[in-house]
Amino acid sequence: MLHWPAMDTPAIALNAVNKKFPNVHAVKDLTLSVDKGEIYALIGPNGAGKTTTVKMITGLISPSSGTVEVLGKNVEKDPVHAKKHLGYIPDDPFVYDYLTGREFLELTGTLYEVPRGEIKSRIKKLLALYNMESVIDGLFADYSRGNKQKTVIIANLLHEPQVLVIDEPIIGLDVQSQKITQKLFRQFAKDGGSIFLCTHTLAVAQELAHRIAILNDGQLVEEGTLTELREKAHEKLASLEELYLLSTGEKP
Repeated sequence: MLHWPAMDTPAIALNAVNKKFPNVHAVKDLTLSVDKGEIYALIGPNGAGKTTTVKMITGLISPSSGTVEVLGKNVEKDPVHAKKHLGYIPDDPFVYDYLTGREFLELTGTLYEVPRGEIKSRIKKLLALYNMESVIDGLFADYSRGNKQKTVIIANLLHEPQVLVIDEPIIGLDVQSQKITQKLFRQFAKDGGSIFLCTHTLAVAQELAHRIAILNDGQLVEEGTLTELREKAHEKLASLEELYLLSTGEKP
């Protein structure tokens, strides 16, 4: 089990963040924070600004204004610190077709400066979670979508990050692998890690998240625990899907 030092600052903090592209204001004055040990889910319709937000947190794009911090460090000013302690699982797993899964994991461990003596033992332990030993030495080009996704998840746990940023975690996974992945994320948070989860799968957000934020047209329209969202909507028994539809003005 992993246990990280206590953090006085949020794991992730966005303050008055805007992102403007030539023809669209994708994210508007977005302020939010994710605490240590918290799973925070961001949901919203297509085009709401979710993936843009994820890319700003991970340093793939820069905000037009405002600040993005990971573990108290500005992602633009100190990107190495932020990325060293962060794992990013994208919605479309990027892999090198002509590497084997094991080669990819070993490369990832080396890039993150995991001690060479620990890389193999960590890989062995993580592969066992998904029972992937039988496929890991095959070329990525021959992997199923689900096995690519599982390998990318494993790769992002190799360096024992304190923060995970995840865009659609279970797409392509079979039911058993979904359950394993959800259990893995719960344990990660229980051990003190923080997860920023972006998803269209509302059942997963409802099941996993400690807090949920609803983004619509680039703006944060609701935020809170499921209980708090129900109280705000005066719907004590509403599902997250029902609350989402109310908040975004969409019809069932």
